Amino acid sequence: MSPHLILSRYERMKVLLTENEIAARIAQLGGEITEAYRGKELTVIVMMNGAVIFAADLLRKIDLPLYVDCFSASSYENDRSTGKITVRSALKLPVHGRHILLVDDILDTGLSMKYAVHYFLGLGAASVKTCVLMDKMLETKQFVPADWVGFRIPDRYVVGYGLDSDEHYRNLPYVGILEDGL
Repeated sequence: MSPHLILSRYERMKVLLTENEIAARIAQLGGEITEAYRGKELTVIVMMNGAVIFAADLLRKIDLPLYVDCFSASSYENDRSTGKITVRSALKLPVHGRHILLVDDILDTGLSMKYAVHYFLGLGAASVKTCVLMDKMLETKQFVPADWVGFRIPDRYVVGYGLDSDEHYRNLPYVGILEDGL
């Protein structure tokens, strides 16, 4: 895709969360998580790929020694939920006896997060808590609410700040809604 086409798409995007709004909320989340885990050994597991940018910023706001690993499980294929979880990568760090914080970009259907929580509890984690940048307000969720939520957003397809549409827009510093017709 040529840069001109990408630029024209940016012009038809409505900004939902600005870079400054995101940064301020991440600072708050980092402080809350720091207090919740003070005195405990924390392992942060980043749900790939969308959560990478959020996690990088969040990790710098958590004032604790911690371990970091990545995990990839998804119910999405071609921008749509299949209803079935596929694990795409395993962990490098041990989980047994550790306090796990799962970090993801968005809580949508909840399938991937529900799967990951049960998966890590099954591996013997001492605790598993969740933090998401955004929680879509859906009635059909199959998961309890995340322990930490950056923003509650409407049920719209969002991109930017790690979220993509066909691998485009992940690098935007804000979260936007693509206008109809794209």
